[in-house]
Amino acid sequence: MNLAFISHPSCQAHRMGAHHPECPERLYAIQDRLVASGMEMLVTHYDAPAAHIDQLARVHDRDYIQTIIDTAPTEAGALNWVDGDTALNEHSLTAAFHAAGAAILAVDLVMSDRHHTAFCCVRPPGHHAGRRSSGGFCIFNNLAVGVAHALAEYGLERILVIDFDVHHGDGTEDIFTGESRVLFCSSFQHPFYPGCGADSIAPNVINLPLPRLTDGAAFKSAIRQTWLPRIDAFAPQLIFISAGFDGHIEDDMAHFNLHTADFGWITREIHALARKHCQERVVSCLEGGYALSALGRCVSTHIDELIGHL
Repeated sequence: MNLAFISHPSCQAHRMGAHHPECPERLYAIQDRLVASGMEMLVTHYDAPAAHIDQLARVHDRDYIQTIIDTAPTEAGALNWVDGDTALNEHSLTAAFHAAGAAILAVDLVMSDRHHTAFCCVRPPGHHAGRRSSGGFCIFNNLAVGVAHALAEYGLERILVIDFDVHHGDGTEDIFTGESRVLFCSSFQHPFYPGCGADSIAPNVINLPLPRLTDGAAFKSAIRQTWLPRIDAFAPQLIFISAGFDGHIEDDMAHFNLHTADFGWITREIHALARKHCQERVVSCLEGGYALSALGRCVSTHIDELIGHL
């Protein structure tokens, strides 16, 4: 069964100014690599619907959602900043609603068994957006919206979220801390932006702070020791991935020394867990990754492993 590849044209129209690293070219690089690698033939494309405000309000305060709506410009060329890293142009609000809607559609596709796995190729990313805050290029927490949809509409009791972006998924942790139905596992460079996560104590959070220059061997060893036994015991019914590839050695947004094969390894481990526990059901949402060539290679490998040629 092939993979559901979900995106929307508005995600390419969202821009935060010249030279901003979170740019539309990220999506073009992914799409070009899928064609060049032959992976394009193994995915089914879907246009993401726009999330409804009630769906966003499961994870974000309504006052925050309204602030984003009010801040979004309507005139061409305008740029309004919602925090020091994150801006809105005239297309950003539409893109943000569709990026969150992608995760909702992904859940519906895998829970209805139309696809085992889905990849949301969207921007803006989401994992730094908390219940009441934007941050780190993120406006709404796309993955969290998908998780909340799965909990509300499908009555799931055990959802696993794995975040291997090089930056801590602080927004996702803010939203799901103390939610016993969600096990949140985040690996990240520490100390580094956003400067938190190393001292988290919530019973449903397994953070994995790692030092700068962490390589593939150290990354794999830490995950095997810290995450995998807890995940097996949790026995998830659905797995979400915050798929950030900015830990790649070619990416100058951070200081990890991971290679494309290391992202293939972690995806393969996740897919094996999904086979064991939840009928292969995995929803992956694009987060970071700013070295364009490396991003394209990593996502192609990620999708190949999610499809699972065994």
